[in-house]
Amino acid sequence: MAAYDPDNIFVKMLKGEIPCHKLYEDDDTLAFLDIMPRTEGHVLVITKEPAPDLYGISPEGLAKLAAVVQKLAPKIKDAVGADGVLIQQFNGAAAGQTVFHLHFHIIPRKDGVPMGPEGAKMADPDALAATAEKIRNVISA
Repeated sequence: MAAYDPDNIFVKMLKGEIPCHKLYEDDDTLAFLDIMPRTEGHVLVITKEPAPDLYGISPEGLAKLAAVVQKLAPKIKDAVGADGVLIQQFNGAAAGQTVFHLHFHIIPRKDGVPMGPEGAKMADPDALAATAEKIRNVISA
């Protein structure tokens, strides 16, 4: 298990030190757009519990995080007109984890549209803002 870094980028987002396209927040979780999306509407859902990975979170914290992923995934799918949703979660560098703060990826998928490579390119800020607004409208409806 990786040591938890209390100054990681997601903690900075939780503290408001780094901006993000926030879509949803409650006492235990935060959901925001990935700035290097693999598809339109690629969202990260993070826990507010200081957990580096799946093995470091309390069962209660994991249940709350999973419930938010379950709640948001169909809304994100609908907001961007996707045909399905890929849910990803990485544990450890060997598995592809790059930020050692537990998070889930919600990646909307459209039939016949390839998924972009991970972390390849920063999205256009205006496109992200428009996508965030579409998703927020569906979440709040």
